[in-house]
Amino acid sequence: MAILTWVPDLDTGIDEIDRQHRRIVDYINKLYELRNTPDREALGDVIAEMVDYTISHFVFEEALIENAGYMFAGPHKKVHDLFTRRVAEMQSRFDAGEDVTAELHGMLSRWLFNHIRNEDHGYVDAAKTYLRMARENSPAGEKAKLKAELLQEIEQRQQKKGWLAKLLGR
Repeated sequence: MAILTWVPDLDTGIDEIDRQHRRIVDYINKLYELRNTPDREALGDVIAEMVDYTISHFVFEEALIENAGYMFAGPHKKVHDLFTRRVAEMQSRFDAGEDVTAELHGMLSRWLFNHIRNEDHGYVDAAKTYLRMARENSPAGEKAKLKAELLQEIEQRQQKKGWLAKLLGR
């Protein structure tokens, strides 16, 4: 495996999710760059940061899809849990002195892109709908909606006035 390159088909169209995914790719690439380093402490730091960040990403993503009412939120979380256990096991092996860098990099590289393309792209429509509704129901969204309704009301009144003026010959 080599350096991972982000390609457009990995984008979900949900900015925060895409930013988080790209950051995980950056961690995987750091792992690759440090694969032959004699500095186990630096390597351990990257692994620990990557694991922590990935877990926080999973929590964010799971909350989003659960709030969105995504039908497969439960199974999606189980996939995350299985992955987290595999990575934690590799981290434990690393902490015990084993060189798992190449194995970990390969597993992460294959898993992440496959997961994004298959499982994550499945929730995109539900999440985008939820996010759009949340924006529309936020104070700023409510204000924009009220403004649009007022403008529509004014336009309808002006049309009625114009129709009445024509009817009355004015």
